[in-house]
Amino acid sequence: MSLYWDVYHETMSREQLADIQLKRLKSLVQRVYTSVPFYRQAFQEKGISPGDINSLDDLKNLPFTTKKDLRDTYPFGLFAVPRSEIVRMHASSGTTGKPIVVGYTKRDLETWSDLVARCITVAGGTKEDVVQNAYGYGLFTGGLGIHYGAERLGATIVPISGGNTARQIMLMQDFGTTILTCTPSYALYLAEEIHAAGVDLKNLRLKAGIFGAEPWSDNMRIQLEEKLGISAHDIYGLSEVLGPGVGVECSCKNGLHIFEDHFIPEIIDPKTEQPVPYGQKGELVFTTLTKEGFPVIRYRTRDISALHPEKCACGRTHLRMERITGRTDDMLIIRGVNVFPSQIESVLLEFGETEPHYLLVVDRKAGMDDLEIQVELSQKMFSDKVAALEVLERRLRQRILSVLGISARIRLVEPKSLPRSEGKAKRVIDKREL
Repeated sequence: MSLYWDVYHETMSREQLADIQLKRLKSLVQRVYTSVPFYRQAFQEKGISPGDINSLDDLKNLPFTTKKDLRDTYPFGLFAVPRSEIVRMHASSGTTGKPIVVGYTKRDLETWSDLVARCITVAGGTKEDVVQNAYGYGLFTGGLGIHYGAERLGATIVPISGGNTARQIMLMQDFGTTILTCTPSYALYLAEEIHAAGVDLKNLRLKAGIFGAEPWSDNMRIQLEEKLGISAHDIYGLSEVLGPGVGVECSCKNGLHIFEDHFIPEIIDPKTEQPVPYGQKGELVFTTLTKEGFPVIRYRTRDISALHPEKCACGRTHLRMERITGRTDDMLIIRGVNVFPSQIESVLLEFGETEPHYLLVVDRKAGMDDLEIQVELSQKMFSDKVAALEVLERRLRQRILSVLGISARIRLVEPKSLPRSEGKAKRVIDKREL
């Protein structure tokens, strides 16, 4: 039986949804044109004004917003309200230069909490649940976003943040945690440590996991569900658009429901910048409809996905977004072939003889790109005969060639030898850039 947090908005007809979106879009463009010099100039450069937006189809005429725009207007240049009305600020965890700063009004925080409560409900959560939140707290939006959403739902929140794995496991047992929230890579590490500690899954009350902040495959979902005895759900969000709460998977797990009463998603061809049809992969673009402090118009996420309009079996009518398969700006180009780490992950997990921990090492040798895939063996395979390992290595190499169209060297390594992450996993070392 489907659970709804806001049954009216989650199940309204596409026509009703379009009416709400157009009304909110018109209000949005008028606000940013009046209040944000950056957008006013961008509109004028394209020769449009708020009065030119009369249908949702006119959205494609509006300018894009990019991460560079956000950095160039650091720190408050894209705020649409006076700084005095901003009650909280978060910032992206950029590795170079200034971070991207996002601001929230009091009403924004209420909206955000409501949407995260909706996400947890979509994933099967209720006020009876104990949510162990192992996302990082601080300037990163993940921890506090999930925290206040769980409180809005009425669930019990355990704000443990990331790390301190032994304590995570202890509290999971002692507090009767039913929902785990963290990155999928950290969830796998937790699963390993739970097994190593000799904890019987039957003695845990875990029923669901809500995992995000990095791309992960359906094969990794299978691993997580088997190792933790849970239903694993993908959640999507990014600081520039809101934080966690933009979309989430329901029990059908056939795409993430994007909450279109608050966001307009588009898929564009990243090269031509033109919209592509439903079902076709491209770059995900978002326009925020209800944010006051830091609204964005046609923000280019660089995430690769596709959208599907068909009504879900759960009863929700909002567009469903395919799992993120990678990003246009962290996509590897190896010998002219586009490669996403999640593609390789999916292949590795097909076999069941390796662990879901891997590292891609890209180098250039004699003028040619070279890809080495380091992957951990399962404990059973590690103790197997050399001949069996050679067969596995050959099968993996052939499968990678079949799926990606490029050859790669496979390096089988012993269990637990690759570095673990309590946040986003580092999957790629590209030595070509050194």
